[in-house]
Order: sequence, then C-alpha cells, then structure tokens
Amino acid sequence: MGTAQQPLRRVPGLRFQKLLGSGAGGFGALPNLRRYGFMAVWDSAEAAAQFFATHPLWQQYQQRTQEIWTAELAPLKSHGLWDGVNPFDYQAEDAGAEGPVAVLTRASIRWTKALRFWRYVAPTSATVAQAPGVRAAIGLGELPVVRQATFSLWESAQAMQHYAYRSDKHKEVIRLTRQENWYGEELFARFRVLASVGTLDGKNPLTGV
Repeated sequence: MGTAQQPLRRVPGLRFQKLLGSGAGGFGALPNLRRYGFMAVWDSAEAAAQFFATHPLWQQYQQRTQEIWTAELAPLKSHGLWDGVNPFDYQAEDAGAEGPVAVLTRASIRWTKALRFWRYVAPTSATVAQAPGVRAAIGLGELPVVRQATFSLWESAQAMQHYAYRSDKHKEVIRLTRQENWYGEELFARFRVLASVGTLDGKNPLTGV
C-alpha cells in the first residue's frame, strides 16, 4: 500500500485513485490489516481492462490475496469534493436506470470534531449492513480516524432510498453533521453497477440479483 502511489501515478488512463484501508468489524475506528480497497476512476473501460490484465502492481496484489472482489460502476449522481475535486463529475448514466446501485460517501473530519463523529457515526454506519436490500457494506479510510469513507451495495435504488430517508438514526446523523460542522470536505456519489466479479466473504454480493 505504502509503495504503490508512484507506479499508480504512471498508469495510462487512470485519472483518479485512492488506496484505502478498512475498519475492524466493518466500520470500527481500529484498522483491519487484512482487507483493503482500491478505488479508481478511468478515462475508458479499455484503460481499466489493460491495467487489471497486465499491470505488475495488480498482479502482485492477486498473488498476495486469498480473495478479490471488483465492482465496475458508472456514475448516476455525485456532489462534493475529494482532495479538492469531484472525481465523478463527468457524463452520468441515466438517473432512472433500474438494477443494483452502489453508494460511496467520503469525509475529511475536522480533528476537533473527531470524537463526536465517532460517537455518533460509527454505530449508525454499522446499521447499514443489516438494512433490507443491502448486499455489502464496509467502512474504508485514507487515514485512521479523520479521513473516512463508506461503500455500500444495494439491490435497488428504492432499497437505498428507503434506508437513507426513513432511518431515524441516519437522519439524526445528517442533522448533527450540518449542525456541528464535522467535515472539512465531503463527497457523496451514487453509481449503477455494471459488473460484479469475484467474491467478498466467500460469495459474489450480487448473486441472484
């Protein structure tokens, strides 16, 4: 993870990328040292396919892992910033498209607000994994404690919206986020799922969908 940034900067067609750690127990503040995420935005499907098929870095990852799951996504909606840019601000898919959707939320937490953030957000984030219609959910991060993200995979946009707008805990966290100004930077993005390959915890999350 620590030595991958230089080779990734030289990958043709890779416009934005993040290597991410994960939280213990899925959403904890302590790290899970056995599970990592790679988020990549590509100029084209061909550039992505070339990287995953031939690049030495990805071949090393394959050799060192017992399980890999990859989701190919197309943006439906995105707002906010990640390192000063919106990496998903380009031609979007039809917002009315049916089928599975993925959601990425990312925040840079103010140091002075970190304790309050973890007191309220971590327990709420963990409830996503048990929500009706969710197929996978995990907490990710660039840095421990203060640069956090969540990724969730849903059977449909309707299932995701039902959780987002009807969960009292989720609505309370959104209210506190605005009221207490927890974030120095944040981003929300929703995607259509084009493909789901490999396994996560022993199975493909979208099997049967």
